[in-house]
Amino acid sequence: MRPLEGVKVLDFSTLLPGPMATLILAEAGAEIIKVERPRRGDEMRSYVPKFGDDSVNFALLNRGKKSIEIDLKAPDSIARLRPLIQDADIVIEQFRPGVMDRLGFGYESLKVINPTIIYCAITGYGQSGPKADKAAHDLNYVAESGLLSLSAGNDGAPVLPPALIADIAGGTYPAVINILLALRVRDRSGTGSKLDIAMCDNLFTFLYWAMGNAAVAGQWPTPGGDLLTGGSPRYQIYRTKDDRFVAAAPLEEKFWENFCDVIELSDDLRDDAKDPAKTLKVIAEIIAENNASFWRSRFSDKDICCCIVATLDEALADPHFKSRSLFDHQLVGSTGKIAALPVPVANQFRSNTEESSPRLGANNELIDSKSEITT
Repeated sequence: MRPLEGVKVLDFSTLLPGPMATLILAEAGAEIIKVERPRRGDEMRSYVPKFGDDSVNFALLNRGKKSIEIDLKAPDSIARLRPLIQDADIVIEQFRPGVMDRLGFGYESLKVINPTIIYCAITGYGQSGPKADKAAHDLNYVAESGLLSLSAGNDGAPVLPPALIADIAGGTYPAVINILLALRVRDRSGTGSKLDIAMCDNLFTFLYWAMGNAAVAGQWPTPGGDLLTGGSPRYQIYRTKDDRFVAAAPLEEKFWENFCDVIELSDDLRDDAKDPAKTLKVIAEIIAENNASFWRSRFSDKDICCCIVATLDEALADPHFKSRSLFDHQLVGSTGKIAALPVPVANQFRSNTEESSPRLGANNELIDSKSEITT
């Protein structure tokens, strides 16, 4: 038995944070019913490239779920969804604050129908505060939290993050964590709750060290000036002769000494506290003398916390990840099968090995015996 079997979720969310949260819940056994607008459904269905009728992005995030399509603005939408609301354990939405209230699907309305419901609202800036209604995307949240200011390129300008950090780390994961906590509270109290998940708020967790330095030592971190932002030769990216890169993180002294031995760094530079800039410069010159394959071989059997920066295709083909069964689950579509998106659910709790994403409105019998769609 998977941990969340028997748990029912109504998912009003679209795009990434909410759908990925419900994907994780589905992987642990929950039944997910996507509530989508008529004809178009989740906006991500229209993205490219396609995997069958819908985008591969949609398929990856929504495998194993059910779909109903309904116009939430229609006068009878509450009545049509009422049986599902009464039976639901969790509702997830990511509209701007107040939108669900105006539609009649806010927490105060739903808890009258189902007092034990757990209502999770994911937004950029939260349900309250001066920025609550501000339009923004992932990059804006990373920028306004101060996180982006600590990542700079050679010209000093911030570097675009290669991942949607706020959506996933600030939205998806905190939503799942707090939903599980709320389920535990409900087990004890028998009452539901409303969860206010603010993506921007949750990015400050990643700045624990920077906030600590500022509060205690009065030292605000700068890009290229601190241990984790490029100011140390012990936590650095070095270019190889063939324009690949070494990710070097020999922070602790034992790793640092091993690293220095491998690259044959002169003794006078090993105390990097004396002149970290000079040590860094010399290490960069040493690494640049040889190709990535040379350094990969030199690092392979050493205890030094160093590796070659992998391309995505190299990472997907890595024997280690394959041995972990990371890509064994299959996403099934009308055009074939691809590896399903791995999610952070332990193997013993995971779902079936082959699943597909739902056709828009495929499960409208759940709300209407005739599957009529209000337009």
